[in-house]
Amino acid sequence: MNTLVLDAGALIALDRNDRSIWTALLDAVTADDNIRVPSGAIAQAWRDGARQVLLARALSHCDEVALAGSLARAAGLLCGRASTADVIDASVALTVAGASRHDIVAVLTSDPDDIRHLLSVLNVDAHIVEI
Repeated sequence: MNTLVLDAGALIALDRNDRSIWTALLDAVTADDNIRVPSGAIAQAWRDGARQVLLARALSHCDEVALAGSLARAAGLLCGRASTADVIDASVALTVAGASRHDIVAVLTSDPDDIRHLLSVLNVDAHIVEI
C-alpha cells in the first residue's frame, strides 16, 4: 500500500481548489492509499471552518496524526538534530518516516527543501512533491 502525507501548504492549496492537488488527493482515495496529515499542519491551514468547505471535504479523506506526547517530543528532538526550528515540518517528516516503514510514501509540500533536509537527518527516503 502507499501513503500520501500532506503538509499545510498542500492543505492551503486544496482550500484554494488547486486542481493538481485535488487530483493527487482523489487519486490516493481511489487507490485506497493511506492519507495522513499532522494536526499541526491542519492548525496552520484552518482559519474559518464556515468558509473552508473545500478544506473540510479534503480532511474527511485524511487520517489526522496528533502532535501529542511522544510525537511532540520526537519533533522537538528532530529539530535539535537538524538545527531547524519548525516543529510542524518536523512532525510532517516524522509522519513520513513512520509510514515509510511499511509503505511507499509521497509527501505533498510547499517546503520541499526543509522536508528533504529533515528526512535526510532521519535517513528516510520518500517521494517529495513540491506544490
